Amino acid sequence: MPSRRSLRRPAAVSAVVCAALAGGLLTATESASAAGARIHDIQGSTRISPLAGQQVSEVPGTVTAIRSFGSARGFWVQDPHPDKNPATSEAVFVFTGKETPKVAVGDAITFSGTVSEYYPGGKDAGLQSVTEITDATWKTGSADAPLPAAFKLNAASVPNRYAPDAGGKSIESLKLRPASYALDRYESLEGMRVAVSDAPVVGATSSHHELWVTAEPKRHRTARGGTLYGSYADPNGGRVKVASLIPFAQQPFPVADVGDELTGSTAGPLDYDSFGGYSLQATELGKLTDHGPEPEKTRKQKSDELAVATYNVENLSPSTPQAKFDRLAKGLVDHLAAPDVVALEEVQDDNGATDNGVVTAGATLKKLTDAIKAAGGPAYEWRQIDPVNGQDGGQPGGNIRVAFLFNPERASFTDIKGGDATTPVKVVGDHGKATLSASPGRIAPADPAWKASRKPLVGQFSLKSRPGSRVFVIANHFNSKGGDQGLDSRFQPPARSSETQRTAQAGLVNQFVKELLAKDPKAGVVVAGDLNDYQFSPALKQLTAGGVLTDQVGRLPRAERYGYVFNGNSQVLDHMLTSRPLARADYDIVHLNSEYADQASDHDPQVLRIRP
Repeated sequence: MPSRRSLRRPAAVSAVVCAALAGGLLTATESASAAGARIHDIQGSTRISPLAGQQVSEVPGTVTAIRSFGSARGFWVQDPHPDKNPATSEAVFVFTGKETPKVAVGDAITFSGTVSEYYPGGKDAGLQSVTEITDATWKTGSADAPLPAAFKLNAASVPNRYAPDAGGKSIESLKLRPASYALDRYESLEGMRVAVSDAPVVGATSSHHELWVTAEPKRHRTARGGTLYGSYADPNGGRVKVASLIPFAQQPFPVADVGDELTGSTAGPLDYDSFGGYSLQATELGKLTDHGPEPEKTRKQKSDELAVATYNVENLSPSTPQAKFDRLAKGLVDHLAAPDVVALEEVQDDNGATDNGVVTAGATLKKLTDAIKAAGGPAYEWRQIDPVNGQDGGQPGGNIRVAFLFNPERASFTDIKGGDATTPVKVVGDHGKATLSASPGRIAPADPAWKASRKPLVGQFSLKSRPGSRVFVIANHFNSKGGDQGLDSRFQPPARSSETQRTAQAGLVNQFVKELLAKDPKAGVVVAGDLNDYQFSPALKQLTAGGVLTDQVGRLPRAERYGYVFNGNSQVLDHMLTSRPLARADYDIVHLNSEYADQASDHDPQVLRIRP
């Protein structure tokens, strides 16, 4: 497995050590050497080594694992004679860069080198550091020494509380309390051999040959075997990423889905990286046992029901392989029962990521609708508005936007001229009812809340079996979470800077819905799309303010409230909300992507059946 960590430079001497040198608290001899140190002295009882920047000499330990690939090679060494302090790790990573270390697992060695703190992604990324040894030399005393027993990660050893609260500041200087906080437990085991047994898979195998398991099999499980993320206060500390140090030719990495299990023992040193935090680097992999359920199918809508769906199709363009178009089409036809209206997100322009000023998306949408028809579905029509080039965020050159598909055999679209990329749509009175100044139209496209983000698209629909019915569908794709600090950040609680923009976006959509209801209190409104935020977030509170919208996810059983899996957390990012006249809808999140290693999109689609 290729390493995704670039070649690293030794970190600078810690601020504490620098200040001590400047103040004369350490002599030059003391700063240059830490004679007689053991690994637990190097690791210390906080996240930063008390010996950071110093030289250590002839530190004893046993080689427990080797990373022999990529540009971050090295080996883990663990002291078989631990101290009695549970806060101090007994292992450390010896970094050798691009050079494969000449050691073997089981070698009893003494090493010398510089104690360094490495911040994955750079210190500004906000993540925790890894204490390691750089510029190392070592001597081998004997071979085939027994390896220290792996620490068992389970419900008894991993605390339910996730991290200490530092008011958003760094927790680096805090004494580790491994019996109180999950992040402290993992930090106290940094580099040490750990193990999980009969571990449920809660995050499917990725293209980087990684998966997520939980060490707490009975905690916050979803209906289909994942781990539910239900609040900021509880990020599920039992989640652990699993990668492999075993050569692929010797044992291929398991291709697992959520709900499967790594049966038996999975063991190896506990590492930390910028792609999910604490990671078990397996030298021993459990057997993959398939327990995962099949992709879901929803029921077909009845003749008097309008079925509205939302689906993030993940950077779809004509250059996307035909196989993905075919899978999306099959999902829409067979698994979503051919909804009458589909709000699509991440539809790219007609030449995808090529950045040459093209903004039209007709070729993209034709390729998708042709695939749907070939899969036995209806001849969908589409409506959308081309954005201003480079103004809606997403992949550079892709000009992603939201768009509508609709089945003209069952649903009518009310076309009202005047909608374009920069003209805001208005609510207009129409003989006691509400209508739009343009359909489709964009909501407040010039507002700063939509800077570098997709603008909502609103359209007026009707169900053909109910002449005169009006349903206003607002398709959305709020700004992403890029720039937020990770759950495993050294700043606790982590800052969610991106939610400020999403909350402002939610306020604009909420205001537009209020304007519709002011013209017609009985107006049927569906707000749908990838809102990039949770049902308990400030953005969703703003979107539902005043009780004008019901977030349908809240009406599902708790164990079914998810449609996206990230770092082993099953969570809600996509939503369908309704105005009061449509509140008693039949709503379904159709799980066919997010829990699987093989997926057409990273989002699960959702469908809502209403009687307008």
